[in-house]
Amino acid sequence: MTPSLLETFTRLIANTGPISIAHYMAESNARYYTSRDPFGTAGDFITAPEISQMFGELIGLWLADMWIRAGRPEPVHYVELGPGRGTLARDALGAARRYGLSPRVHFVETSTALKALQLELHPSAYWHADLSTLPADGPLLIVANEFLDALPVRQLVRTSEGWRERMVGVLDGRLVPVAGSAAMDAAVPEGRRDAPEGTVLETSPASAAVMYEVSGRLASQGGAALFFDYGHAEPRFGSSLQAVRAHRKVDVFSTPGEADLTAHVDFSALAPIALSREVQWLGTVEQGRWLRALGIEARAEALAAYSPPHAEAIHAARERLTGEGQMGVLFKVMGLAGPRWPEGAGFA
Repeated sequence: MTPSLLETFTRLIANTGPISIAHYMAESNARYYTSRDPFGTAGDFITAPEISQMFGELIGLWLADMWIRAGRPEPVHYVELGPGRGTLARDALGAARRYGLSPRVHFVETSTALKALQLELHPSAYWHADLSTLPADGPLLIVANEFLDALPVRQLVRTSEGWRERMVGVLDGRLVPVAGSAAMDAAVPEGRRDAPEGTVLETSPASAAVMYEVSGRLASQGGAALFFDYGHAEPRFGSSLQAVRAHRKVDVFSTPGEADLTAHVDFSALAPIALSREVQWLGTVEQGRWLRALGIEARAEALAAYSPPHAEAIHAARERLTGEGQMGVLFKVMGLAGPRWPEGAGFA
């Protein structure tokens, strides 16, 4: 019988000492996503594509508009990072095809369980373990919805002795956060070092690496990218690490590998990385604002008129995607485009 990840971590820490938050998060999510389909009402959480087809359709229209105004280059590739069940790709590609855009489909996915579901909807897609094997023969149209939030974060905490890395240790048989012993002051930007004791600074080297690779691809190959995630567009302090299981928040350290671990995306740290690669940063805006700019209100009305019995559910879904108290403000969308590609709708 395979030992639980809690048992594995407990033994590891007992033998070698505390592990980093990034190590803990990476191993936990690797176990979690490999072993299950976490989406939908029967899973642990629901993402925007599962809420309504409108989300994916508007993304597909945005990509088609960018491709058309770029001169309809061929070959062109649709790339989705962490495509879930394949629902977003189905809706986006269906909408794009109405305007002549039929790209080759590529998924960056490591979960065997989710690959099986994606294969049912997209039997001719290509799968990749990371971005390094994506094609280099044409522009890339990249979409990542709730992908960056699941990448490992590193946390630094201000102690009475200075900045230290926040680690995971064991106390009375439980996993708990502890401060490491190595001085980490040099890793904190100078203007933020004087924060009060107990302050946590969170970064995501893994997200930075993805942004660097995506931006480099767009700079050399052309194309555009959309990143949707919950997070913030201005720098912040504090831990945003959370665990969700069966649609409820649970203790981050109680059931590693059995709950979805995520952290808020710091879009303010990612935009400069993209700009350093000489691509266009189109902006970072609230998801609700972006969807409204692309016409979700009109799309909802059209769907409701076509299917009156489902009108209430359609408008409820639109509100969930765009409402201030729901996903509309907390979730952001960041857009990128190749150097000679047009500016994208919704970011003005």
